[in-house]
Amino acid sequence: MDMSNQSGKPVARTHTGRYVPDVKLWTGIAAVTAAITLLTEFLVRTALGPRPDLDDTKALAEFVTSTSTATLTIILCDTLLMGSLIVFLAGFRQLVTRDHPELDWIGNIVFGAGIVFVSITLVGDSMEAGGALDTVGADAAPVAIRALTEGYMPIFGPMGAVLIAIVAAASGYATMASGALPRWTGWVAYAVAALNVAAVPTIYGGTNDRDFYSVGGWGVAAFATFPWLVWVIVVGVVTIRDRRRIVESGRDEARVV
Repeated sequence: MDMSNQSGKPVARTHTGRYVPDVKLWTGIAAVTAAITLLTEFLVRTALGPRPDLDDTKALAEFVTSTSTATLTIILCDTLLMGSLIVFLAGFRQLVTRDHPELDWIGNIVFGAGIVFVSITLVGDSMEAGGALDTVGADAAPVAIRALTEGYMPIFGPMGAVLIAIVAAASGYATMASGALPRWTGWVAYAVAALNVAAVPTIYGGTNDRDFYSVGGWGVAAFATFPWLVWVIVVGVVTIRDRRRIVESGRDEARVV
């Protein structure tokens, strides 16, 4: 039986004989999946246009009613995005701690804070989906929609920003200390952490999503959450390219032998 991979090196197996998944490959696949779902979510949300003011209950109910299908599509995309982030976070922790067990506690911070971010994001998604479902087959209840909207705004805003700042800062340090990824990805992670720290005070900025620096404003998404997701995608691409380089190098070595 062939026990080699494409590079000519033995394929890792568990004690039961099963193949061990390639951490770089699956970290990259998770990042690419995140990129696809993020792009889809961005395009659909952009098409929705701005949400009416929460005080305009009639316009708010009409907006949520007319956009309920698109909103549920966004929630589905975000759920898939969160699933891919779980795989990415596990893969990233393995990459930076595999050869440096002394960094294990830093990797645990990355993974733990990332999982909490995924968890609260899914809670916020559920609240947003609840507002959309409130309009399906029944008249929208503006009071309920407003309450749900005001509930998920801090989750998607400053609460998420605090957790992303922790994930990004710890990721930057682990990248620099381990050398598992190019150093520039570590510096980018530090920059992302700083942007998210700057987004935390938006909790005091009101609820108008057309305002840049409000709890529901586009500034948090554009300059805090989005840069981190872009960093995730970039790291995934880097890991895939590095894996391909190793495979090609292994093939060259096999030819020489």
